Amino acid sequence: MNLENWLAFAAASAILLVIPGPTILLVVSYALGQGWRTALPMAVGVALGDFTAMTVSLLGLGALLAASATVFTALKWAGAAYLVWLGVKLWRAGGALDAKPRTDAASSMKMLSHAWLVTALNPKGITFFVAFLPQFIDPRTALFPQIGIFASTFLVLAFANAFTYALIASRARKAVRNPRAMGIVNKIGGGLLIGAGIATVTLRAAQS
Repeated sequence: MNLENWLAFAAASAILLVIPGPTILLVVSYALGQGWRTALPMAVGVALGDFTAMTVSLLGLGALLAASATVFTALKWAGAAYLVWLGVKLWRAGGALDAKPRTDAASSMKMLSHAWLVTALNPKGITFFVAFLPQFIDPRTALFPQIGIFASTFLVLAFANAFTYALIASRARKAVRNPRAMGIVNKIGGGLLIGAGIATVTLRAAQS
């Protein structure tokens, strides 16, 4: 694996993680209601949930690669289309972030478990990993070292993203719930996702 490929993966992962979804809504809801103390348990729970979803999806990904290089290539094309679709959907999403403060008493372990369950059981998570990771895997080199590096990178970024969202939500509540601010985030993220999908297709076409 070359450095450029890793940097591209890290940048794309960071963009995708920033996009608000069920996990981020949960993180923000706890932070709005209970403050900065939620940041660490929620971030750990999110990372564990992503690890669970990633493990399940990567088992299937490894089986696909071992079974057929043609199927794996087709999956990479489908993944590029998926990135574009996510970008268009995000661009049109507007600025809504429906996160209501959670004021119910919750221990750190309860928050961690809740974040883990929501992240791990979200079917979009498994779909995301199966569609996203193949864009950066080189089938000509050893699979598991690549997966190890990519997985570790993604989990560190997932932890940092959830932790940061919780801190921002607890300190700058108006900004997080501002439709205009979230609309800007959505449009920037959507545009970058569309660009990533198109760039993937263009690069693959040039290499073929």
